[in-house]
Amino acid sequence: MREYLVTLLLAAALCYVVTPFVRTWALKFGAVAQIRTRDIHTTPTPRWGGLAMWISMALTFAMVSHLSLVGKSFGREALGIFLAATLLVAIGLVDDRFELDALTKLAGQALAAGILLLFGIQVLWLPINGVITLPPSIGQLVTVLIVLITINAVNFIDGLDGLAAGIVAISGAAFFAFAYLLAVVYGFSRAGAPSLITAVIIGVCIGFLPHNAHPAKIFMGDSGSMFLGLLLAASAITLTGQIDPNAISAEKLGPTLLPLMLPFAVLAIPLIDLFSAIIRRLRAGQSPFSSDKEHMHHRILRAGNSHLRTSIIMYLWTATIAFPVVVSAFAPLWVAAIVAGAMLAFTLYYAKSGVRENVSAK
Repeated sequence: MREYLVTLLLAAALCYVVTPFVRTWALKFGAVAQIRTRDIHTTPTPRWGGLAMWISMALTFAMVSHLSLVGKSFGREALGIFLAATLLVAIGLVDDRFELDALTKLAGQALAAGILLLFGIQVLWLPINGVITLPPSIGQLVTVLIVLITINAVNFIDGLDGLAAGIVAISGAAFFAFAYLLAVVYGFSRAGAPSLITAVIIGVCIGFLPHNAHPAKIFMGDSGSMFLGLLLAASAITLTGQIDPNAISAEKLGPTLLPLMLPFAVLAIPLIDLFSAIIRRLRAGQSPFSSDKEHMHHRILRAGNSHLRTSIIMYLWTATIAFPVVVSAFAPLWVAAIVAGAMLAFTLYYAKSGVRENVSAK
C-alpha cells in the first residue's frame, strides 16, 4: 500500500507543478475555450489539461518503475494502456485546438480500444447466470463498448469547473479500494495494472483540481476527459483478466458483485447523465452528439446553487453510490446498506440545505 500511496502522491505533485506550464503552452498555441451559448464559463479559458495529466503519468511511471511492488505492475498490459492513452491525448490535443467532429473522435476512441485488444486487454467473461466465458470476438466487442461508454460518460460531465476531475478521483478511489482489498482478502496479486493505473488516476486528478476548481485557470478538455475515461475502463478490464471467476464464485464474493460491474457503479452519475442526454436529444430530433444545457449540473446550477456547491453535490452523489458498492463486496449487505443510508442522508441534507439558503436569500 505504501508504494501505491507514493505513486499517487508523486502523480499529484507532478500534475500540480506541470499544469501551469501546459496552460502557458495552450495559450501560446491557441487551445482556448471561447464563450459559447451552451458554456458556463464567462472568460476564455485554455484547455490541454489532458497533456498535463499525460506528462505527469509518464514521469510517474519512470520514477516508480524501480520500486519492489509497484515495479511488478509494469508489463504488457501497462504498456498497452499507456500507448492507448497517448493516442487519445494526441487526438484530444488536436480537438481542443481545432474542434474535431464527433465521429472522428469516436473513431479515435475505437482505435484506442483496438490498441488495448492488441496488448491482450479484453473482457474474457461476464457474470451472467454465474459466469459465462466469452468467445474472443464477443469479448472484443464488449471491450470496445465498455471503453467507448466510459470515455464518453466522463466527457459528458466535463461541463463545470472541477466536476469531472473530482468525480473521476472519487471513482478511482473506489476502484482502487476494490482492487487492492480484493488482492488482500482473497490472495490475488497486489502488483497489477489496475492498482497502478487507478493510483495514477487519483493522483493526476488531485494535482489538477487546484487549477481546475472554480474559477478554472485551465480546462482538461477532451484530451483530459478521454484520457481519464480510457484509464478507468482499462483498469476495470485488466482486473477481470487477472482474476479466476470460478475462484470468486467459490468464495462468494459479495452479492455476485464482480469487478467488471464496478466501473458502472462508480460512474453511475455520469452514465445516467450520458444516457438521459442521448434519449433527450433523440426525442427532440437532434443528434445524440449535439450539445445542450440540460445536464445534471446545469439543472442543479439553475436551482440557485453556486459552482462549488453544485460540484460538491455531484461528488456526494457519486460517493454515495460508489463506496457502498465496494463495501458490499467485502462485508455483509446490511453493513453496506447502513453505509449507503448514512451517505444518502448526508447528501440529501447538503443538497436541501442549499435550496433553503437560496430561498432565504430571495
